[in-house]
Amino acid sequence: MDPITAAALTAMAGSVGGDAGRQAWQGLTALVRRPFRRGSAEDPGSEGLSGVSSGELEIAELEDDPSDPLRAQALATALGVRAALDGQFRALLEEWWQDARNSSGGEVHNSISGGTQTGPVLQGRDFTSPTFNMSENRDR
Repeated sequence: MDPITAAALTAMAGSVGGDAGRQAWQGLTALVRRPFRRGSAEDPGSEGLSGVSSGELEIAELEDDPSDPLRAQALATALGVRAALDGQFRALLEEWWQDARNSSGGEVHNSISGGTQTGPVLQGRDFTSPTFNMSENRDR
């Protein structure tokens, strides 16, 4: 499984990805709230894992301050630890992560070629209400 980055979690928590980001965040929240199966009854070493976070505290803290990279990293770490200890969660988390990356619209490739641009050029993705205040330059 590709690691879930703190930057991706920050973007989703802050709904930077628009509807896709909000939906991905809701999916992660629902996944984290599922019961945490720490090991199995056949695994005698699983009893000492009661101090391991399910990720619920970290997800709530990141929701409170989505711009905090330390909170995002704490959630990424909690998700990784939980995935290592709970095989069912790991499979569901991997499925969620694939869906979240695919629904984000993928990579952005911007290109400008030929000619001269006489106005602003905006490159990127998912802009919301961009505004340009331009004074007319008659000396061209």
